[in-house]
Amino acid sequence: MTRVLVVDDDFMVARLHSRYVATVDGFAVAGVAHSRAGALRAAERLRPDLILLDVYLPDLDGIAVLRELRAAEERDPGRAPVDVLFITAARDAEVVRAALRAGALHYLIKPFDRAALEEQLRHVAALRARLDGLAEARQEDVDQLFGPRPPGSRELPKGLAPHTADLVEHILRGHPAGLSAAECAEAGSVSRVSARRYLEYFVDTGRAEVTLRYGGAGRPQRRYRWVT
Repeated sequence: MTRVLVVDDDFMVARLHSRYVATVDGFAVAGVAHSRAGALRAAERLRPDLILLDVYLPDLDGIAVLRELRAAEERDPGRAPVDVLFITAARDAEVVRAALRAGALHYLIKPFDRAALEEQLRHVAALRARLDGLAEARQEDVDQLFGPRPPGSRELPKGLAPHTADLVEHILRGHPAGLSAAECAEAGSVSRVSARRYLEYFVDTGRAEVTLRYGGAGRPQRRYRWVT
């Protein structure tokens, strides 16, 4: 269960966000605060997993609050770091940059509906679950956590070429219903063995999925579909 501290200077907004959080499976509201002082006290007492933090607070802006939280974590190595999701009406690009530099996990601009917050919460849950399951991160793990790198920058296993990987990806994206290795090979004018290697690589890195389809002879055929 992910325990959430909701911080907003508006009592009604904080109550609304708390109701949103309570509807998402795997999340529970641990507490509510309406100021910098209240947020720091609640974070110290409750030790939440996630803070929904507003930028505009009566006694100090939310970014400064996040910096104070990070400083407290550095002073106490035994204190588990808290994830922070900014929920604010602040739209200035420099404020967004400052939030990211301070260590925010994401930034959600008001007004938004419950579905938008739920999507962000599920994203947080997925990140936490993936990190908890990793002893050592591969580059593809990092890419899924932080977002894909620019085209051409990814590292491929030995024997795989970037231009062929791009070709197979393009073919997969163009066949949303999925296709077999033989169909991919024909579409890309590459060998079936080569096509299968790239398709399996995309499956291993979570960018494609494979399903089995049984033909008339009872033999299963592997079909691949791009999922990211």
